[in-house]
Amino acid sequence: MLITSPANERLKHARRVRDGRVPGLIFVEGERLAEECLQANLALTACFHTAEPSARARTIQKEIEQRGCPSFAVAESLLATVSDTVNSQGLILIAERPAATLAQALNLKDEAALVVCLDGVQDPGNFGTIVRTAEAAGASGVIALKGAADAFAPKTLRSAMGSAFRLPIATDVMPEEFLAQARAAGLKVVAAAGGGEIVHSNFDWRQPAALVLGNEANGVRGGLLEKCDARISIPMRAPVESLNVAAAAAVILFEAVRQRN
Repeated sequence: MLITSPANERLKHARRVRDGRVPGLIFVEGERLAEECLQANLALTACFHTAEPSARARTIQKEIEQRGCPSFAVAESLLATVSDTVNSQGLILIAERPAATLAQALNLKDEAALVVCLDGVQDPGNFGTIVRTAEAAGASGVIALKGAADAFAPKTLRSAMGSAFRLPIATDVMPEEFLAQARAAGLKVVAAAGGGEIVHSNFDWRQPAALVLGNEANGVRGGLLEKCDARISIPMRAPVESLNVAAAAAVILFEAVRQRN
């Protein structure tokens, strides 16, 4: 049956999930992200698709239906009102939100753990890009302190391109709890800061470490910055004073990769 009414209760529910108003569920849009979602074996609760899906989308739908997930055809113009993108990608999944504990993100069993901690990073695109970069650099997990952007918002997921389904991400963590558990695990807590006294390439990244990246405008909050074991900076040619937080994350994390290799 084709859904043609904008008042359809299932579509209303999908919009609430899209807007982050349904705890425990996430909005996954597009063929690539749907495939990543399936590979990660996330529990699915609903699928919405156009009446004439592409061959790739039909393959995805077949697997979704084999998993017992309800699947609904939606009029294309109506599906566009549910979409989180300018041009609807024709396929939307509602799935259970991944959940990782702080201990899982810290990967306490890894003697050379490399963890990324985000303090007040607000832009979903930056957040997702950092998650993707962290996985590419071999980080063991990501920690989002309370007040950061939603790790599983639609735009964040698109920027992470599947990494958010694979890398443990602990969310809404209090700074004190992060510091206590990181130190108990033997990690050096290192903050990226414009006035950091250590050049990022001079820090010994071969040791277990947690890299703290701060808010786009204000950096790492003062109280946390003071409690970090070290503060690092990236040398830049004047008059440039700072990098985008996602760019800074890539520079620092791949310096860690270089040293560890």
